[in-house]
Amino acid sequence: MSDSGADTEPTTAIVVDFLPRGSPSDDRPQYEKSPVAFALGETDFRLVEIALTDDAGVNIGDRVQIDPPGDDVKDLHDVEYADLTSTAESEIKHAINEIIDADARRFVDFYNDAQPITTRLHILNLLPGIGKKLRNNVLDERKRKPFESFEEIEERVSGLHNPRDVLVERILEELREEDLKYRIFARRSDE
Repeated sequence: MSDSGADTEPTTAIVVDFLPRGSPSDDRPQYEKSPVAFALGETDFRLVEIALTDDAGVNIGDRVQIDPPGDDVKDLHDVEYADLTSTAESEIKHAINEIIDADARRFVDFYNDAQPITTRLHILNLLPGIGKKLRNNVLDERKRKPFESFEEIEERVSGLHNPRDVLVERILEELREEDLKYRIFARRSDE
């Protein structure tokens, strides 16, 4: 990769709520407020609040360029899950599913490439419902042949149902919990 940044793809986020009249927590008069969107970063599951231009025309489910900021973006900053609106909270799972579907290979490869964190803890054990037995089944099967799809993981690993949904639940946990010791997918705003 080039250090110039010219060769890197822009980072986008999926809008999970759009507030055309600005943030309710903004104490400024209405005429001074910008439309605001809450969004979830597609590469690092970063939660952001975006101040948009008045003519942005953004809807829930749209992609917005956040790094570098796109033409519709006036300002943005990271937020915590607790800062989200109830609409954003209800849409976040849909956005995670869309991100996984758009780049399924990346997430299937997580099962192919996951490594131990310490001598006693494997990164696979951080996933909901995966204990020692399931972890060992995944490791044994991927030694035989790398997984090609979520369906193949489910077929080959006895006891691991919905491996895609397991990742969705882990990502949600990382977004909601502030004090997790280990993070796999979601970047914290203070990191």
